[in-house]
Order: sequence, then structure tokens, then C-alpha cells
Amino acid sequence: QTPEISTKMDAMGQQTLAWGGSSGDMEFSLSSSRGTKWMVHKPKRIGMSVGTSAMAHTPATLTPRARKPAAFASLTASGSQSGSGNAGAKVPLFMLASAAESKKQVATDAPAWRVAAGNLAAGAVAGCSVEAALYPIDTIKTRLQAMIGGGGIKALLQSGGGKGLYAGVWGNLAGVAPASAIFISVYEPVKKAVEQSVSQDQQYLGAVLAGMAAGTASSLVRVPTEVIKQRLQTKEFAGAMGAISHIMSKEGVRGLYAGYGAFMLRDLPFDAIEFVVYEQLKKAWTAFNKRELHAHETSLIGAFAGGFTGVVTTPLDVLKTRMMVQGASGRYSHVFDAMVKIAREEGAAAFMKGWQPRLMWISLGGFVFFPVLEASKKFFAPPPAPAPAPVVEEDKKKKK
Repeated sequence: QTPEISTKMDAMGQQTLAWGGSSGDMEFSLSSSRGTKWMVHKPKRIGMSVGTSAMAHTPATLTPRARKPAAFASLTASGSQSGSGNAGAKVPLFMLASAAESKKQVATDAPAWRVAAGNLAAGAVAGCSVEAALYPIDTIKTRLQAMIGGGGIKALLQSGGGKGLYAGVWGNLAGVAPASAIFISVYEPVKKAVEQSVSQDQQYLGAVLAGMAAGTASSLVRVPTEVIKQRLQTKEFAGAMGAISHIMSKEGVRGLYAGYGAFMLRDLPFDAIEFVVYEQLKKAWTAFNKRELHAHETSLIGAFAGGFTGVVTTPLDVLKTRMMVQGASGRYSHVFDAMVKIAREEGAAAFMKGWQPRLMWISLGGFVFFPVLEASKKFFAPPPAPAPAPVVEEDKKKKK
């Protein structure tokens, strides 16, 4: 039913909005500040509790004109038909009732370059935060996986593998910043485009396809960065510039992309699985609590998503590490050759080498990365668009 709307103002400037219908009268209390802002207070309805009233509908913004409203005015939602402007102006009930639930608007009309710049900056900040904080754990993981034969962490530490855990960190950060920036700047628009083109029960495809597309785009930077980082971590070179110079002179550009196939074999499923788990858990938890996630909740979900994905992709990570650190030795000719030789010479257990530090590293990485990413996306996002100006039409009739 479309009710009739009327408003009254008392001596204190308090507005009361009332409408009638076949099921009873309802009232909204509205307060204004200099005729420019409105606040909708708790409604009252005769014979009907607030909890059962039809209040949760699509938000509508109510905005007053600059001039002070008259003692009697009809209120219309912006964008709706206001009729004659009299006290009997008719407005759909849900448009007024939902005004209290209006949320901060997003700058949907922001230029594409501004949105892309925000995603680039957010990705760079999040990626560098994780690498800088957890680099020593990654170094231990790499050295364990590069060891041919057994021994584990104890043998690694006894051979001096626990020293120089920040070897190559600055060169790595120089590559992580652009790689992470590219990843997020591709991930966000692809996810949005896919989600808009599929049904509600296929929304997970957004994270799957976006993760794979972003991983492929960023691999052009990530693979050379990973090659140099891991060869510095295994103490083959003393510095990033020396490593680049040696690899280019002895192995060429192909040396910088050593293990590219193994890297993609690991990272495409990793990115797809991790972001799907994260996005789905985030949506489920948000729906359960009916609010946005707090930072610590985002951290815990990110840690679970990262840890789970890290463990199940450890065999692929071992293959990637072996291919990247072999250098010009040519021990493995391709990924399948590495798989066969590792299984034959070291046993199936070798494919899970370094899973403990990998679990720790990626779980903590998810704990840090996702909340930093969410905060950075908000910080670097375009400013919200201003709310449309509400309309208050003065009643042509005056109270007699």
C-alpha cells in the first residue's frame, strides 16, 4: 500500500513524519541541522512491533533543500515522483523506511586510472609487508627444499643454514612491489567482471578466474624475482646485482625465467585456491554476523586460507624450487624429469620437504597480507561520491 505522508515541526526544530494506512499509523522522528542534514530515528507503529515491520529494503537517501522547511511539508525521496507537493504526496513506504539503513556511497563514477592506481598501491603495500616481516621463514623453507638428501631442519642448522636469513631481501622487495601491484590491479576488476556475469550460486568463479588471470599477469615479474631471491637465499651469490649480472652472462634471459613452468604449475592453483577459500569464508562470516569483518577476523580467515593452500601445494613448491636453484648445472631438464628423479632418488617424502616452515610462513603471510590489503584498498580508494541532495517540498497548503 502507498501511504499518505505528512510532517510537522515543533518549536525545537524536531520533525515528525507520519503516514496512515489500513493497518494503522506509523511515525518517524527526524531531526535536522541547519536544514541540510536529516537523521531518522526509531519508528513507532500502532499494533505492530518494529521487528516485524517491513523496514529492510533498498536504501533511499532523503535530503533537504537549502532553505528551511515550512511548518507543514510533504517529504519525497530523491529520484521518486513527488506528485503535487502537497501534504498528500505519496511515497512508497520502503523508500522512507530504509533511509536509516543507507550506507556510505562509493565513487562509482571514479575514472578507471584512479581505481587502478588504488589497486596498484594496495597490492604493493600488502605484498611488501608480508615479505619484509616473514622473509627469514621463507629462507629456511627454500634451503630445506634445495637440500638433496635427508637431514631436515637439524642438519640445516648444523651446516650453518640458519645464518643470513635476510639474504637478498632488498632485491626481493624491489621485485615484490611491482609483482603484487600487478596482481591486485588485475584481480579486482576481473573478479568484479566475472561475478557480474554469472549467477549467484557461481560467484566463486570470480575468485578462481581472477586469481589465475592475476597470477599469470604478475608471473612476468614474479618469476625473475623468485629466481634471484632463491639463489641468494642458498648463498650462491652475495648480492642481487651480482646475481643478475652472472645469470644474464652465463644463462641469458632464460636463466631469469628458470622454472617458469613449475612456478605456474604451483602458483595458478595456489592463487585460485587461496583466494576462493578467503572470499567464501569472508562472505559466509559477514553474512553470519550481518556486519563487516573486523581486522582480527580478516587475519584469522586469511591465515587459514593461506595455511591450507600452502600445505596442499607443497609438492609443487618443491619442484619449483629445484628447477629455479639448479642454475646452469642442468640436473633437471624439465618439470616431469625433476618429479621422476626426486621420487626415484629421494622418495615420495621429499615432495613434502619444508612443509612446516611453508605452513608457518604462508599462514602468517595470510594473517598479515589480507588485513593490510583490505585496509590499503580502503585507504587508496577514490573518495566516496557525495550523497544526492534530498528534496523537501513545501506544502502549498497552510494549517488553518
